Amino acid sequence: MPKVGMQPVRRQQLMDATIRAIHRHGLGETTVQRIAAEAGVSTGIVHHYFRGKNDLLATTMRWLLIQLNRDLVARLAHHRTPRARLLAVLDANFDDSQFQPEVVSAWLAFWAQSSHEAELARLRDVYTGRTLSNLLHPLRQIVSPKQARLMATTLAALIDGLWLRAAHLDAGLQADDVRGIIRAYVTTMLPPGDAAAAD
Repeated sequence: MPKVGMQPVRRQQLMDATIRAIHRHGLGETTVQRIAAEAGVSTGIVHHYFRGKNDLLATTMRWLLIQLNRDLVARLAHHRTPRARLLAVLDANFDDSQFQPEVVSAWLAFWAQSSHEAELARLRDVYTGRTLSNLLHPLRQIVSPKQARLMATTLAALIDGLWLRAAHLDAGLQADDVRGIIRAYVTTMLPPGDAAAAD
């Protein structure tokens, strides 16, 4: 019989193992057996806590989204001006914890698989909708609604593109590099000397 309180520990262990297995083998070759081996447990343990590979993948993606949102909320609590809050949204998407090679591999695998799995598609849509909303809110306080929509869409595409580029190990991009690129773009995109310049 499992120890009391073991469920969250074991589920986290299996989610971490899923991320490592995807990075090591790719999503197509990541099986329940390989996840179990990565976690150092039997396949029976995996099936005890999850309904199967797809359930484990969706739960892992959901957990990554929760971590991203928690970091964003914590960052926004420290900033009040629209420009600073916009940068906080962008920085959260490239936080060091999210930008580890294994996590980058997992995100891109989930993104690709979301076209084939309904629950992953739902989580993808939650992420894209939330990201666009988080970008639009501060931008609407700086530029016109039409400009805000265009800029938010462009920034969302830039986020995705930089993640894709970072997935290639030979690109040599680090989190600091990416944050610098996207901050430089924001500086050129926003009007100079607006009321959001200082925090």
